[in-house]
Amino acid sequence: MSIAKRIKKIKDKLSHDIKLVAVSKNRTLDEILDAYKNGQVIFGENKVQELVNKHKKLPKDIEWHMIGHLQTNKVKEIAPFISLIHSVDSEKLIKEINKRAGQNNRKINCLLQVHIAEEQNKYGFNISQVEEIVSKINTYQNIQVIGLMGMATYTDDKQKINMEFDKLKKLYEKFKNNHFNTLSMGMSNDYLLAIKNQSNMIRVGSAIFGQRNN
Repeated sequence: MSIAKRIKKIKDKLSHDIKLVAVSKNRTLDEILDAYKNGQVIFGENKVQELVNKHKKLPKDIEWHMIGHLQTNKVKEIAPFISLIHSVDSEKLIKEINKRAGQNNRKINCLLQVHIAEEQNKYGFNISQVEEIVSKINTYQNIQVIGLMGMATYTDDKQKINMEFDKLKKLYEKFKNNHFNTLSMGMSNDYLLAIKNQSNMIRVGSAIFGQRNN
C-alpha cells in the first residue's frame, strides 16, 4: 500500500481535533516528501542529529516534533526551529529548554513525559512529580507546557494498555485548566485504544511508512 493510501486510511479514523504525527526516524527524505505531498505536515524524530539534518533539507513549513529522549546538551541544536518537544522528563531539561528558547527569542511548546508503562527503561516523570512541576512551570518565561505524553507497555495485552492510557487521561484532566490542550499517546499498534482514552495527538510510524528494513 502506498504512503498516500496509508495516511488516508488513518486520517479517515480520526476526528478533526486529533493531530497525526508521522514518526519519520530512519526514513528517507523521499519517503517524508511523499507523506508531505499527501497532506502530512507534522513529523516526529527521535534523534537530534537526524532531526537537524532533515530540517535543513526539507520544506520549511514542516512542523518538527522531538519525540525521543532529549539530552540537555543537544537542546541548543533544535531550539531555533522545533515546534513541540514531547519528551520533557526532568527539571534540568526544562531549565535548559527555557534558557535556549530565550536565546532564540522563542517560547517553546513542550509536553511533560509521564512514565505509565511497566518497562523500567522508559523515561518520564512519575505522577506525583507532575503536580510539582506544573505548580512552578510559570516561573519559566520561555517554555509553555501544553500537555502530557506517555507510552504504554509494549504488549498485546489490550487491558493493560487501556489501564495505562486511562491513568494518563485522568492526570491530563486534572491539569486541563493549566493551559493544557494536548494529550499525546498512541502509536501504530495502539493508537485506536489511545483515542478511546481521549488522546488528541498520535505518533505513527510503520502504519504510515510500512515496516523498516533496518
